[in-house]
Amino acid sequence: TRSEWKGRYIEALCKELEMRYTYLKGKPIETLYFGGGTPSQLDEKDFRKVFDTVRRVYGMENCHEITLEANPDDLCPEYLQMLSELPFNRISMGIQTFDDTTLKLLKRRHNAAQAIRAVELCRAHGFRNISIDLMFGFPGETLEDWKKDIDEAIKLEVEHISAYSLMYEEGTTLYRMLERGKIEEIDEETSRQMYELLITQLTSAGYEHYEISNFAKPGYRSRHNSSYWHEVPYIGIGAAAHSYRRETKIGEENKIEATRSWNVDNIREYIASIQKGELPSETESLDLSTRYNDLITTALRTSDGIDIEKMEKEFGDQLASQMMQEAEKHIHRGLMKISNGKLSLTHEGLYISDDIMSDFMIV
Repeated sequence: TRSEWKGRYIEALCKELEMRYTYLKGKPIETLYFGGGTPSQLDEKDFRKVFDTVRRVYGMENCHEITLEANPDDLCPEYLQMLSELPFNRISMGIQTFDDTTLKLLKRRHNAAQAIRAVELCRAHGFRNISIDLMFGFPGETLEDWKKDIDEAIKLEVEHISAYSLMYEEGTTLYRMLERGKIEEIDEETSRQMYELLITQLTSAGYEHYEISNFAKPGYRSRHNSSYWHEVPYIGIGAAAHSYRRETKIGEENKIEATRSWNVDNIREYIASIQKGELPSETESLDLSTRYNDLITTALRTSDGIDIEKMEKEFGDQLASQMMQEAEKHIHRGLMKISNGKLSLTHEGLYISDDIMSDFMIV
């Protein structure tokens, strides 16, 4: 929101890219994701500066998916023409709903017509990989309302859809309205029915349900997000960005060392630290239990599930045996299954995924 800081922030981003060039130990960059805020506020010179730095420091020969998160109202013809001349090949936009009344409640700047127009304009400017975010469970929302949103998304023929149940986060307008009794949360059964409707409608329309909240046409799964769910190392650049690194120590029974780091979230502090040549980050080493818990809460979200053989190699027989013992009761109840050596949730298990995952966690 501090537009006067934009130039300094871009300078800091590029400087951090240079400072972190050894982080991935020379592994090629396969995806780039501009997000976690509103990068569609940037202009051509900002993007070119970042791309030039990535290309010079890391190389982009192996980078196959380059995503820009954008607000629908930012995607005018002139802006999209500019984006089409840059390396971007995927657009992800937060539409949330096609209901104008609800969009006003959410304080969104766009309306439904603008959202639809934004998708059409992306197509007109050559983008063949478009993702949209939807939400369900708004105060007073009915199953019929939700079905209209899903139908509209299908009609747009976007390649990827992420859909999330509304969360009331402390400090937001909706949270304050809920506290004051001006709105009510929908009941649990209605939320379950909405999720069921989402799965049924999108899979019938040819989308793969490849992660709890994500659906893609064949060949269009988000490579970038899939990396998070499958323990692929990544660098996060910018204020509040997180990074993850893992490496195998040969000769130590293939011991895996993994660390997680995160940058300070204050932009002023972030810029000041980078200007002094210091990375404004904290780092933690992940012990076996933490890595196991991370595996449970990420891999089990996906349709691929957990590779049992790989799990045994990385975590040892004792932990693998403990996991399978816990899985047995859920398999017996029809909430989990084993297929092609992978342990995953069944359709019924998706509805209580948090409960199931918590049963596996090492506390």
